[in-house]
Amino acid sequence: MFLDDSFRKWAKIREYVPPFGIKGQDNLIKAILSATKEYRLTPALDSLNCRRCIIVGNGGVLANKSLGAKIDEFEVVVRLNSAPVKGFEKDVGSKTTLRITYPEGAIQKLEQYERDSLFVLAGFKWQDFKWLKYIVYKEKVSASDGFWKSVATRVPREPHEIRILNPYFIQEAAFSFIGLPFNNGLMGRGNIPTLGSVAITMALHNCDEVAVAGFGYDMNLPNAPLHYYETIKMAAIKESWTHNIQKEKEFLRKLVKAHVINDLTSGI
Repeated sequence: MFLDDSFRKWAKIREYVPPFGIKGQDNLIKAILSATKEYRLTPALDSLNCRRCIIVGNGGVLANKSLGAKIDEFEVVVRLNSAPVKGFEKDVGSKTTLRITYPEGAIQKLEQYERDSLFVLAGFKWQDFKWLKYIVYKEKVSASDGFWKSVATRVPREPHEIRILNPYFIQEAAFSFIGLPFNNGLMGRGNIPTLGSVAITMALHNCDEVAVAGFGYDMNLPNAPLHYYETIKMAAIKESWTHNIQKEKEFLRKLVKAHVINDLTSGI
């Protein structure tokens, strides 16, 4: 699930630069891993005979569904980017096992972090690994490192609570599952999967049962809330340069239809 000391041996990620691989990142990753020293989930989760996972998306479809208690029943609860928990427990639950993010998506206010969870980097560009090294070693984060918006300068986690998501899941989600343009293995127009699809791909490899909640945008409802935690409307979505939302929707619908994943909010 996460990169460990054997990361250089993975031919499938060694040949590609981020986000689809680790080419050119060896020294940064080695430095990060030498400090974090942990590469798995918790011993308790690793020892389970059956691991039930839920990926909690950030969609407005989660609002007023009162699914919090049901979400908390899963052994592994995965949250994405800066989606808040505090104040929304009734709908989204209170438990977080993994929070997967990239620098621009990470929570910036320390008090908004949940108390117990693993912080997982999804590295979409080389700057992301550099940022994580700053975070792990508690060094000063430089705002001029090529980020497209402001980033968190601190993460309230000790090194052993930090992980690097295996970029193979980004590669597989993009090219094997969704069918996005290969573009010689480089980031290009419309070939980056959303973090939600990447998290689902990861879960399909590592969990016995996979559910999702808070996924799906209905463009026929322009006045519906885009996210469960703010008032921005669906109409605010603009065509993304990096993502292909339509192709992702088709992929996710296939998974739901085939009963590979269970969609608790019926938004897909």
